[in-house]
Amino acid sequence: MPKITPHKVFEIYEDKRRLYTKSIVPGKAPFAERLVGEYREFDPRRSKLAAAIVKGANNIGIRKGDVVLYLGVSHGYTASFVSDMVGKEGLIFGIDPAPRVVRDLVFLSEQRKNLIPLLVDANHPEEYITRVCQADIVYQDIAQKNQAEIFVKNCRLFLKKGGYGLLAVKARSIDVKRRPKDIFNETRVVLEKEFTVIDFRLLDPLEKDHCMIIVKK
Repeated sequence: MPKITPHKVFEIYEDKRRLYTKSIVPGKAPFAERLVGEYREFDPRRSKLAAAIVKGANNIGIRKGDVVLYLGVSHGYTASFVSDMVGKEGLIFGIDPAPRVVRDLVFLSEQRKNLIPLLVDANHPEEYITRVCQADIVYQDIAQKNQAEIFVKNCRLFLKKGGYGLLAVKARSIDVKRRPKDIFNETRVVLEKEFTVIDFRLLDPLEKDHCMIIVKK
């Protein structure tokens, strides 16, 4: 069994080759991930958050007990690891507009009681403003042209002062003809008008034409 030790990032562990979280549901592998005792392997080729950590993002802001608003939660792979990170005393609001995806998330939430699936569109946060509380973290992974606009709108409404926002930027979803580097820089400028950018990581080759921008409100 590999020796697993705490990583620089809070609530993340490593064995010098792989990342892990300590599961709040030991023995369960909802995404067929590798289990080592009470730890679950967090694959950077399946998660942009894990990719950002591998690429050197050490201050992602997520702590035990945090409330997380997750925009574009999909089937819940990354959210399940965030669920481990915030622990049973934390809470994740998982936002997605796709019924099939949210159905899968409902099944996941039956084991992970700190995960609340919401079938809503992140473009319209006013529609769920009474269902989501103020958040310590806003995490977004949405493949839409107006990614930055969606992120800013939700952070304005839900992110606490001093809270962290993590935006996974998908350049090809914004413009397939332009250089990803130019799109990343433009997105960063937009965010700097509202927040303090504390980290910027290109995710190649783990996630082609993606970057992670981390901000503080």
